[in-house]
Amino acid sequence: MKMNSSLKLRITLLFSVVFLAFESHAQTNKLVVNTESGNVQINKHIYGHFAEHLGRNIYGGIWVGPDSDVPNEDGYRKDVMQALIDLEIPNLRWPGGCFADEYHWTDGIGDPNDRPKMVNTNWGGVTEDNSFGTHEFLNFTKKINTVPYITGNVGSGSVEEMSKWIEYINFDGESPMADLRRKNGQEDPWDIEYWGVGNESWGCGGHMTPEYYANEYRRYATYARDYGGNKLYKIAGGANNWDLNWTEVLMKNIPLQMMDGLSLHYYTVTGTWEEKGAATKFTKEEYLETLNKAAVMDDLIAKHSQIMDKYDPEKKVGLIIDEWGTWFKVEEGTNPGFLYQQNTMRDAHVAAITLNIFNKHAERVHMANLAQTVNVLQAIILTNENDMILTPTYHVFDLYKPHKDAILLDHFLSSEKVAFGKQSAEALHVSTSKSEDGTVNISIANIHPDKKVSLDIDLLGKEFKTVSGEIVTASSVDTYNTFEKKDAVKKASFSDFKLNKNILKVDAPANSVLMIRVK
Repeated sequence: MKMNSSLKLRITLLFSVVFLAFESHAQTNKLVVNTESGNVQINKHIYGHFAEHLGRNIYGGIWVGPDSDVPNEDGYRKDVMQALIDLEIPNLRWPGGCFADEYHWTDGIGDPNDRPKMVNTNWGGVTEDNSFGTHEFLNFTKKINTVPYITGNVGSGSVEEMSKWIEYINFDGESPMADLRRKNGQEDPWDIEYWGVGNESWGCGGHMTPEYYANEYRRYATYARDYGGNKLYKIAGGANNWDLNWTEVLMKNIPLQMMDGLSLHYYTVTGTWEEKGAATKFTKEEYLETLNKAAVMDDLIAKHSQIMDKYDPEKKVGLIIDEWGTWFKVEEGTNPGFLYQQNTMRDAHVAAITLNIFNKHAERVHMANLAQTVNVLQAIILTNENDMILTPTYHVFDLYKPHKDAILLDHFLSSEKVAFGKQSAEALHVSTSKSEDGTVNISIANIHPDKKVSLDIDLLGKEFKTVSGEIVTASSVDTYNTFEKKDAVKKASFSDFKLNKNILKVDAPANSVLMIRVK
């Protein structure tokens, strides 16, 4: 019997795995990649972002108003817009977050001078003037060429309110809401696909039980109508990290045909939720603690996916991790409710580890949203009046662009350990994919703060002729960009590798994130 090439590659990979298992005690750094094995596409929406009305995310971050001295285009900061355009963000979630469940969309349309003010009770108790509403958000997403993802108000809203919002945005015919949209200056519908039905309904979104929320979801989703041939992608408000029962109840009680996605929230915290560690001052043991907590995402997704598989074996419902990232103490002298924190190479490694994990679970994970875009939590951009800096996390997202919509490849990694105090972890974290043109993409995070790691890579399936590389690194894991020194961490070219047909050797510097591309 003649063995086909795909089977040969899988058997070769299996033998490689067995061989590496025997070698692992010697801390061999080896990566075996089956370059012809993939059939799962990594959804570009895994690389999404989140803009809540929180702190200086919207006001001062994205929106300054047309009369501001900050260079702007129709009220939107030009520098932030360009940074997001350059990053090619696939989607942007709005208006929250906890804010979504106290937001009433009709307060944010029409003449800005006539819009009612409200108190943002979740985030700092500041006054929200509603100058950034539906039109401002959707016009912004059009300017930066990204897909909007809107979260509706279930906690303090009503079925009618959300139903009319969808009609206002998406209906192409004659109706009270469509006519109101036209009166407010938008003739054509926006045809928005992604809609979240509430946010954190187990907490700030209403403190509901999963059984109660499942029934509420069914009611809200019933009146979330498709208009003009536009099919809504409806996302149920899912669990908080390890609440597996929440996922079980929703998967059991919500008919699959009513739900396209189920969300999951998980934040990486150093210390405890009540006593969080600092963003820039930490020990090496705390550094590893943080990265180990980020890596928990792998098991977290696996456990929730196992429950989803029981009710949805065909994986029609996507797991939507629409809030993730680091959560540290706020910077000294800032409003505690604004959640402003700096962003170091430690955050860059959290991003790299997490994105590698999302890629690994691409068959179930359809979308994710880093919290948050500007000036909040693990932000990719920080602003100060008319100045702006890009964070290490921004540069990791930039580095990982080739993974978007690429085909996930099978691989096996054997990595040495790094240890400090009671904390230890594998030094290397990787993801492998293949782009449409046949280029193999290998992202590598060497989290060891002090040691270069040499990695031998076997590329099974074919011989390769060219290799290129880019890197994000810095002198120490607590390095971060400031308004005085904006490029302490940045993306740069990388060439410390050697390719010989299908054997690639890479020397990954200490404290670095790499993207290696072979063709």
